[in-house]
Amino acid sequence: MPFLDSGPGLLGTRLRHLLELLDADVAAVYAELGEAGFRPRFTPVLRALAAFGPSSIRELADAIGVTHSAASQTVAHMAGEGFVVLMPGADARRRIVHPTAKAEALLPMLEAEWAATAAAAAELEAELSFPLSRLVDEVLEALSRRPMRQRIADAAPDLAARARAGREDGRQGVEAETGDIGAGAGAGRAAEGGRRD
Repeated sequence: MPFLDSGPGLLGTRLRHLLELLDADVAAVYAELGEAGFRPRFTPVLRALAAFGPSSIRELADAIGVTHSAASQTVAHMAGEGFVVLMPGADARRRIVHPTAKAEALLPMLEAEWAATAAAAAELEAELSFPLSRLVDEVLEALSRRPMRQRIADAAPDLAARARAGREDGRQGVEAETGDIGAGAGAGRAAEGGRRD
């Protein structure tokens, strides 16, 4: 089967593939260092906690540049692995994330890995026609000004109406097919009923 497209149409798919490649290789480095269960997304959280001390999930999200939901999911995984604990804050609705002794023991290794990964990323960017980190910053800024959902709506203002019409056409076709089947089944049941009498 030929490749569909490498342009904007598959942007999300290609970005996910890129992230999978990057994360898999960084995870392999952790495994080589004896930390096979440690996930690459844990490192920015632990580095933020080391730099700023115990923090709320919102503060961590802001520090590492992800959504509150993404930070919350990462922290939940980290708590499950014993790298952080959550404690009530001054406001009982806020939970404060604290690193555990297990996490603090990893910090020297994580700092060394972080520096090596940053150097490797800089080398990768030097091979590109435009620095990827700068491009990602520009994309995030552009999407904060005008989200992708709005861009899709602007590109196809009648998309929702067309989808509704397509679903209605599909339902009518299915109803016509099942109506025939239903009529046949009803006739069959009537005939069976006649035989039983």
